Formats: sequence, structure tokens, C-alpha cells
Amino acid sequence: MTRQEAASGTTARVARPCSKRLANAVIAVETPYQRKLNACCFPVAGSDEIFAMKVRSRSTAVFPLDLRRRLSLNRAGSPRPPRAFFSPGSRRSHLVTGVACVAIAGTAAGCGSSTEHNANGLEKSHITVGILPIPDAAPLAIAQKRGFFKQEGLTVKTEVLQSSSFAVPKLRSGAMDISLDNYTASFMADDQGVAHWHLIADSYQAAKNAFVVMVGPKSSIRTAEDLKGKTIAIPSKFSVGQLMITASLHTRGIDQKDLKWVEMPFPQMPTALAKHQVDAVWTPDPFITAMQKGMGARNVLDTAEPGSTTESFPMAGWGVLDDYAKKHPKTVAAFQRAMGKAQKLAATDRSVVTDILPSYVKGIDAGTAKLITLGAYPTSLNPVRLQRVADLMLQYGFVKKKVDVKPMIVPEAAAK
Repeated sequence: MTRQEAASGTTARVARPCSKRLANAVIAVETPYQRKLNACCFPVAGSDEIFAMKVRSRSTAVFPLDLRRRLSLNRAGSPRPPRAFFSPGSRRSHLVTGVACVAIAGTAAGCGSSTEHNANGLEKSHITVGILPIPDAAPLAIAQKRGFFKQEGLTVKTEVLQSSSFAVPKLRSGAMDISLDNYTASFMADDQGVAHWHLIADSYQAAKNAFVVMVGPKSSIRTAEDLKGKTIAIPSKFSVGQLMITASLHTRGIDQKDLKWVEMPFPQMPTALAKHQVDAVWTPDPFITAMQKGMGARNVLDTAEPGSTTESFPMAGWGVLDDYAKKHPKTVAAFQRAMGKAQKLAATDRSVVTDILPSYVKGIDAGTAKLITLGAYPTSLNPVRLQRVADLMLQYGFVKKKVDVKPMIVPEAAAK
């Protein structure tokens, strides 16, 4: 069985004449709980015995188990695992996507991507990144398609989130390594002590008519002032959408207490609006264009209008939690370099973005993608610009105290 097969988590009963040929194969073992596990075998230098570590699918994890006893070979040369071979441990809920490796008895042995890991010097070469199905995430899709991650020794798997509120729990559990997050949510989490974000790359900035409040074609709502007392769908409460609407309507004499908020993923908003489940929705393109074409929806409020406090507003960036940043600095730097290349492409060539959108935004065809209004793709994290978000949050009561953004920014990785 090949090393690649071992990494994939394929179960096999292996009967080989010696432990050397068993190295990096996958065998079936039993736990004290009578459950079958996959195990990647490693030779012990100068011995006919082998150690093992649990192997699961690459899409979940590979991690070492507490070894209770060595695995010996019987007379036929087949592995003979005792029942009390492994202790499953308590780290199961903290698994992360990737492949772990161990060095045993002075011999470095690998499983799956460990060779790549050692060659590139990364703490982790297989990572899972959280994204949202909106243009903010386009640079990551570009980096994936252009091979920028592979150039840095990274294998990236993406997980589509319903909203930014799902990012922190998944990062904390280890289900994800890096995530796209809107800055409002990141700064609020930091203020509340829920999570301490480290911002590693910028993603998206609002532009005129790129983030608007839409209503149905027959709605009685004609102007922004008509939104008072109405129900507005936003992806998550106390997030960037609510902040931008609050700031925009405040100048029109409407307080956020005069509005009703409903949490809803962007892809569900067109249906909710068509069925009159909400009065209005706050959404970016490509959903703006899709609703205009599909149902004749109307724009009643541009939440990034020129001259407003939210003009060219910083929307979202890529981040990790503080513990991850400390333990994986080389992995973070590799991600930064790859995203830096993609961000520059997105910033200078609109077609690169519109061509990639249908690949990860469901229900958006190529024709619609070409018509959308895009924001900007900043190529660096500017603390002065991001501080605008934190200060506006303080003004409207989203945070209790001033959030200092500068310490949250991880310096840009130097090019190789």
C-alpha cells in the first residue's frame, strides 16, 4: 500500500513478512471500545516491532494516539494488535484538518503530507479556510485556481459558512485554520473577550452601490426613510450590515431601535423577499443584480454612498485566532504570500474576479457575474483605515470601549 493510500485513510488488513514492508501501510486495529481504527505503521530502528498512529480521512484529520503497547508481528509476519493497544485520548474535539507526523526511535517517518511538510518548513501544510459565497472571497478562489497556494507548499480546503458568526466556533474547535471574517464581527469578538483575532490579509472594501438595502417591486417602501419600523434581513446581528445600515439611517433621523433585524444567509434573501417574509434585505452583489433581474427588486438605500461615514468602508479580511498565529507563523506567512499575489490580480483585473465568482457562488451564472458592482480589493492591511470600523462601532454602541486595531494586524510576510 502506498504512502498516499495510507494518508487517504483507506482501511486494509496487511499481512507482510517483515515490519519494513509494513512501514507507512494502513492496518486495522481494535480499541478498548471494540471499534476498528486505521493505523499508519512506522518501523522502529533495529527492531522487528512497529509503532502506529491513528489515520482518518484527509478531510478530517490524522493525529497520534497515546501508545500503550508496541505492535508485534506474529509468526506469519502479520500484525497482531492487542485490544488495549491505543488510548483514544481527549483531543478528538480539537482535531484540525491536516496530516500529522512523528519521529520514532531516531527515524523520522511520515504519513501523507509529512514529506511536503518537512520540505517546506511549514508547521502545517494542509489547512481548511472558511469563506462566504460573496465577492470578498474571490482572491482565495483565484489563489487556488492559479496555484499560488501550491507554490507556497499549502494544500487548501475551503468550507462555506452561512455567516461570519460561524467562524469563531469552527476556528476554536480546530475544524478550520483560517477564515474570512467581517471586521465588525472580529472587533466585537475581541471587545467581548470571545476571541482574539489576528488579521493576516485584507480582503474587501465597499464601493458605491455594492452593499444596498433592497425591497420587492411592489413594496410600499420608496425611500430610506420608509424603512422605519420595518424588518430587514442581515446575515448576522451586530455585524457589518447592521452597522452600515445604522450609520446610514442615523443621518436620516432613524435610530437602530426603530428597526427589526432578522438573521439570514445571503442566498436565502431573494426567496424571503419574494415571499414577503421580510420587508427588506441588506445584500451585496451578485445578489443585488440577481434580484433585480429575477424579480425586479429595488434599491432604496446605498449603505456605502459617497460622502457618508461608510464610504469606501473596510468590509472583511482573513484572520486566525491568537493561539494559531503563535503556533503556525510559517503557515500564516505562506498564506499571506499566496493571497498577496491573488489580491493584486483582483485589484487590477475585474474579469479575473467575475470569471471566478460562479465557481463558488451558487445560482450565479457567468452573465450575471459580469454585470455586478464590485468593491475594491486592498493589497495591504492599513491600521488607520481599519480603525474607522472600530471607531464607528464605538459611536453606535457595538463595543463598550475603544478597540485598538493596530496590535491585531500580523505584519505582511516578506517575499521569498
